[in-house]
Amino acid sequence: MIKKPDKKPSNPNFSSGPTTKRPNWLINNLEGALLGRSHRAGECKERLKKVITKSKSILNLPEDYLVGIMPGSDTGALEAAMWSLLGNRGIDVLAWENFGKEWVIDVVDELKIEDRNLHLSDYGTLPDLTKVNFSRDVIFTWNGTTSGVRVPNGDWIPDDREGLTICDATSAIFAMPIDYRKCDVLTWSWQKVLGGEAGHGMLALSPRALQRLQTYQPPWPIPKVFRIASKKKLISGIFEGNTINTPSMLCVEDAIDGLNWSEEIGGLDELFRRSNTSLSLIETWVQNISWVDFLNADKQTRSNTGITFKIVEDWFVKKEEKQQRDIMKEITSLLTKENIAYDINGYPKAPPSFRIWGGGTVEPDNIKNLLPWIDWAYHQVKGNFA
Repeated sequence: MIKKPDKKPSNPNFSSGPTTKRPNWLINNLEGALLGRSHRAGECKERLKKVITKSKSILNLPEDYLVGIMPGSDTGALEAAMWSLLGNRGIDVLAWENFGKEWVIDVVDELKIEDRNLHLSDYGTLPDLTKVNFSRDVIFTWNGTTSGVRVPNGDWIPDDREGLTICDATSAIFAMPIDYRKCDVLTWSWQKVLGGEAGHGMLALSPRALQRLQTYQPPWPIPKVFRIASKKKLISGIFEGNTINTPSMLCVEDAIDGLNWSEEIGGLDELFRRSNTSLSLIETWVQNISWVDFLNADKQTRSNTGITFKIVEDWFVKKEEKQQRDIMKEITSLLTKENIAYDINGYPKAPPSFRIWGGGTVEPDNIKNLLPWIDWAYHQVKGNFA
């Protein structure tokens, strides 16, 4: 029997969204929030604009990209782009995990775009990127939040593409390099890598995307919360802090706090380093533990944020999926009961697996202290099923 470890993580929050707050976060950090004020007041608009300008600066986004705040988190931002930009030409959609498949549903069932190519792959693998047709619009996730699989880089996307590339970057941005010039649209949410509060999303548009908005109007009605242009005229206020719907100024202050923290620790380079360190610790552990392996076998496309691995011992693999999920629930519930790790059971639609968030707000030392506990909990539960 594996001995119960002595050292616990100082923070048991390893959820993949909303993710853990930055180290040393306190609610008192938000005491300057402009509560009870109209978000259209000058001071409030300045705070909203600060989220935009700080995000663009820390990310080193191209100067000619516009950045705005959208309702509905990353989902709202991505759907605003889809409803406002698509329909001009055929579309290729890539999906290898749950959220990519949601964009497939939007294209097929909601927008009903008939001229479409779907590039689908199972959890743990990428579709064949060489088959994507860039004379068409292309939708893809840079990093698959629920599968632990990311694209290797932006080299597969041509500079001379004819269509637009629409990239769901929510679990990649602030955590891994992104070739922005390969993406005409980028979306992300406050509640992912920097651990902000949920409900708000970010939208970045390239000059090519802006040109589409100003020269093309989709054939379908666009809901107000998705509307970033009106009669081929950009609604420019969105990109200046004048949000479509009423934002929470408490959440705005929290987003600024996360951005300030990322600047203070060294910006993108340090955020990347922290995420890569967490992944490296798990990779070393997996190499030395016989009962576990990554859901994604390809190191070149392995995520450093939604780090996903599975049980590979025969006694587990031979069981039916429902029983596998029951076993996973028992292991992760034991870790929750011990206050070691919250929310590390894999995504419900993914294969039975563990998923540990490795974004920059997670202390790598907490990952290091967590791993022996997973080994201990596995062996505690195994005895009841093997």
